[in-house]
Amino acid sequence: MINGKTQGSARILVVDDDPGLLRLMQLRLEAAGYGVTAVDSGERALAQLAVSRPQVVVTDLQMGGMDGIALFEAIRAENPALPVIILTAHGTIPDAVAAMKGGVFGYLTKPFDAKTLLDEIERALATSGAPGQSGNDDASWRSAIITRNPAMEEVLAKARLVAAGDASILIQGESGTGKELLARAIHAASPRSGRPFVAINCGAIPEPLLESELFGHVKGAFTGAVRDNRGLFMAADGGTLLLDEIGDMPAALQVKLLRVLQERQVRPVGGMQHTPVDVRVISATHRDLEEEMAAGNFREDLYYRLKVVALRLPSLAERREDVPLLAGHFLNELTSRYKKVLSGFAPEAIEQLVSAAWPGNVRQLYNVIEQSVALATTPLMPASLVQQAIRNEETELTSFEQARRKFEREYLAQLLKITEGNVTNASRMAKRNRTEFYKLLQRHQLDPRLFKPQRA
Repeated sequence: MINGKTQGSARILVVDDDPGLLRLMQLRLEAAGYGVTAVDSGERALAQLAVSRPQVVVTDLQMGGMDGIALFEAIRAENPALPVIILTAHGTIPDAVAAMKGGVFGYLTKPFDAKTLLDEIERALATSGAPGQSGNDDASWRSAIITRNPAMEEVLAKARLVAAGDASILIQGESGTGKELLARAIHAASPRSGRPFVAINCGAIPEPLLESELFGHVKGAFTGAVRDNRGLFMAADGGTLLLDEIGDMPAALQVKLLRVLQERQVRPVGGMQHTPVDVRVISATHRDLEEEMAAGNFREDLYYRLKVVALRLPSLAERREDVPLLAGHFLNELTSRYKKVLSGFAPEAIEQLVSAAWPGNVRQLYNVIEQSVALATTPLMPASLVQQAIRNEETELTSFEQARRKFEREYLAQLLKITEGNVTNASRMAKRNRTEFYKLLQRHQLDPRLFKPQRA
């Protein structure tokens, strides 16, 4: 316990190639109540980050192989909200100061006492909004998002941080990954939570009607406009507006949307007066907007206006440990709706669920569970029903994004097999720098150590 607060909920990753100092820091932090993972290299630290997300990283500056700065840069590229504290000798203080200008949370000069280390970690935890540090541990804002996946937890940590402000957020992810759920969670965690949350699918409404839906219209503006319509920007005034599938918005409307975002006022179709609006805009898309910009389908100025903060939701195939959790949650929900008594899944059914491809992500998983519940006749859900429901759902073709992700993972795995887990050689073969290559390995949760030859 420190300052009257139990620290057991916070996880610290400690990195140092000095075995004695590494062990000493681990003992001191564990004695203070932290959960500690200790590794002896930057490479092992990145592999560990692919497995679980800590709240703080403490790393030595000078290490063999990947040093502390290279490790920090790799962490910042993937997890910019994760605080990194660097340990430095007197001779390397200028390097540490330069690193802080680049975004390192802080540095400690060796030798340091235990209290100094603990104070710096507590300060980092308070800044990052880690559990138990802010005095507000209410998790109701994210209660609809069920996960224990490190990548998903990283997204939620970033979401909690940006919810406090008004920055525009772009949520990217495949169809069915839960982009609207995340947008609603951000709204719930924000100071705007008491005001409306309004969502519109920009790809589901014809272009002539979309402008009216967004900005409103006056009576008589067009055929069928028999009364004034405030529009969704006005309906969301003081709250949050989700522009789902923003990548499908027609070019002409992109110009008008940009003007509204810049001027923070709307003019209804057929109207002459502009009305000020106070709306936090969250956008979502399954498309690669940078590719859409290159193809001339999406405005660059609008893209950067919407993407002040970008959040990427992992696919369900990237978070397989969540499949049993989600399946159990959906089962409980659907058994109540269908008025059936189901105690759970047979072990073989869980195996089927975990190993499925899930091109439709969480939405597809929900459909599979619903089909299975609707047809179930026994208290324990059998594998045969689950397998049939999965087969029914997988009749659609795999999307281009899914096919590309599968190829990328197989390509990286093949490189690691050829080089026997040597990241330097593998990155050279891929014609990528090592930091970028580590980022690719993290994205696909590939651990280079698993590809090294087994010692007799």
